[in-house]
Amino acid sequence: MKLHLNVLEPIITALMEIFVDGRYADKVIERTFKARRQWGARDRRLFAESVYDVVRWWRWHWHLAGLPQEIYLTPEEITEERVWRVWAAYWIEKTGESPRLSQVRAVSTASVKEQKSQKVPPAVRVSVPDWLYALGTSELGGKWAAILEKLNEPAPVDLRANTLRITRDDLRQRLFVETIETDALSGLPDALRLRERKNVFTSQAFKDGLFEMQDASSQRIAPFTQVAPGLRVVDACAGAGGKTLHLAALMENKGRIIALDIHQWKLDELRKRARRDGVGNFEARLIEDSRTIKRLARSADRVLIDVPCSGLGALRRNPDSKWKLSITEIERLRKLQAELIRSHSRMVKPGGKLTYATCSILPSENEKQVESFLKELGDEWTLEEQIHLVPGENDGDGFYAARMLRSPNARKTEGAEEASAK
Repeated sequence: MKLHLNVLEPIITALMEIFVDGRYADKVIERTFKARRQWGARDRRLFAESVYDVVRWWRWHWHLAGLPQEIYLTPEEITEERVWRVWAAYWIEKTGESPRLSQVRAVSTASVKEQKSQKVPPAVRVSVPDWLYALGTSELGGKWAAILEKLNEPAPVDLRANTLRITRDDLRQRLFVETIETDALSGLPDALRLRERKNVFTSQAFKDGLFEMQDASSQRIAPFTQVAPGLRVVDACAGAGGKTLHLAALMENKGRIIALDIHQWKLDELRKRARRDGVGNFEARLIEDSRTIKRLARSADRVLIDVPCSGLGALRRNPDSKWKLSITEIERLRKLQAELIRSHSRMVKPGGKLTYATCSILPSENEKQVESFLKELGDEWTLEEQIHLVPGENDGDGFYAARMLRSPNARKTEGAEEASAK
């Protein structure tokens, strides 16, 4: 393949922004595409695949480039010259050919072969930080190796038909007319998967609000909550509203959804998406302080808490997050999750149901949190069902969800708090 500097140089710049400046890979790629609208499909594909592949395998390719392991994540040591070498190692492993460029003379097929033959720690070979390899081994044991293998694969692109506007079969035909080929996913009545990566956001079908991009595993969470038309539902950590919009479609735009979040810009994005999708049965509400939650005590038939988490189940989709995470951050998230499940559960009315969900694969963020909650408040709650979605099953992300029923005879423990908040 003939390589052109007008694509390669932006790849190096993007990797510098991700590893030196700490920017998110998807945002860097999006901004680069906007700045280079003249690129064709081939250049865009080469750029995006190269950036994501190098990010995903950064530690391994750093080793293949012959660079010191102790500095692979030290911003001050990640120079442009070294990034060129990492990219060259990636390219040689991918194609078996040395790129004929002056910037990468220090890396050859022979040097990569030599580095590849060396014995390295498992964390280097699977390209994760040492602390993460140890944590996964501790929590998941023998399952961790197979999960890591899946997490290092590129993620497919899944769509969810907006059934307020169109059926899945009709959407598939609409997309085919726009030269976007898809396959229906079994077990998910509204899901389609792209046969080939394309920018679906420029399609007329997207502009008409006929679908949302949503991973297959994520599409299982809203139905798991057991919502129905006419119910009062709280999406307690709504973000930009992917699951809020799915809940609205399942509820046929009937009843009421209160979408809560601590970030106004995310709720603004939800409103924009809802207008496009024709969703009208929701209210976006900013969480300003604890009183926002207290005012909703015992008011909801269903509450979904898709809590902030490590996101380890979605590393295929966001490979740079494994380099930005730390054990300290995961410990902070665990504490936050414990606080949220306790405080937000109060919004469920007696006889209502609470769903706790994460896109993590760690038991300490998943079933252990639920077990701790039930141990403390189990006289009011019954665990109905939980699901563990392993990365790669049906090619979806890793997800966890637990649905709990609140006893119809639950004590009115929130009454005093609710009154004081008004």
